Amino acid sequence: MSGVTIVGTGHHVPGDPVRNEALARVMDTSDDWIRARTGIQQRYFAEDGQGPSDLAVPACKSAIDDAGIDASDIDYIIFATMTPDHFFPGSGPLLGAKLGIPGVPALDIRQQCAAMPYALQLANGLVRSGAAKTILLVGAEVHAGFMPWVDWDVVRSRAERAVRPEAYARANRHRGLAVVFGDGASAMVLRQSETPGGGFLAAELHSDGRAFEHLFVPGVGFRQIPYVTQEALRADDHIPQMQGPSLLKKAVRTLSRTVRSICETQGISQNEIDCFIAHQANDRINRAVRDALKIPPEKIPSNIARFGNTSAATIGILTDELRRDGRIREGNLLCFLGIGAGLNWGVALMRL
Repeated sequence: MSGVTIVGTGHHVPGDPVRNEALARVMDTSDDWIRARTGIQQRYFAEDGQGPSDLAVPACKSAIDDAGIDASDIDYIIFATMTPDHFFPGSGPLLGAKLGIPGVPALDIRQQCAAMPYALQLANGLVRSGAAKTILLVGAEVHAGFMPWVDWDVVRSRAERAVRPEAYARANRHRGLAVVFGDGASAMVLRQSETPGGGFLAAELHSDGRAFEHLFVPGVGFRQIPYVTQEALRADDHIPQMQGPSLLKKAVRTLSRTVRSICETQGISQNEIDCFIAHQANDRINRAVRDALKIPPEKIPSNIARFGNTSAATIGILTDELRRDGRIREGNLLCFLGIGAGLNWGVALMRL
């Protein structure tokens, strides 16, 4: 029995790009500093009042059009996000309503930057069990609310003025995190492959809660009453804390090991893989994984320079660009890989 395959893709980013030079107006950084450490040149940020379900709507409509179906053909939504519209409910039901398909089951998942390998395995199981036929798989994030500056008009180049020294110092304390993230949405339409032996082949997924402090939000959660306090807000404990250097080492080690493992388990040579579609966390991580696995550069494309790290959306955005540019096509063997907060990480194989 064949696995699920991708029959349509789409993506969407909000507004105008925010280039590195704009961030240098609100913190001590520069275009050279950011490029050297991340490979990022620009990113996008949602406006106040925009949530991930809003960004997902145009991405989903594009994917549905690309698949040549109607929204009414969707019978299951999987929505991956760590930045939901509301603390609860999840964003999936909101998206279904906005697409005009209320009543369709919608499942939110939270594997952060590792969401896509997890979601592909889940979608494959739903289709093969008969629980669904046409799945809309969405990754969407609005990280703007995590950003440590208040002078959004300056960041968006709508005003030219000096920021207050205390605001500059505050933003600078979170510089390593703030320069990395951006907002965006991706969507895939998944159906069972009509090619014998095609579609989703396998996934190898892992989590390790011992390492959760590599990337987490320390001051918001239900281990405390109330779940968010004025003290936590004043201490900026609602902003994620990231141990960048240790996370980089962990990512390179675990991802390269997991790729080798799944290839061995499936009896596939790495050389048979046509394209490695990696989560776009940091260009240094992906180059290090590439070197560790001896992957030819052309087989592990990157678009982080133009979008930054959009967490659950990165793999889908890159997949959409690759499909539309003809760089991946029917018959190609794809390897999706990502690691995110949790820690969660995983690798999935699919024959288009």
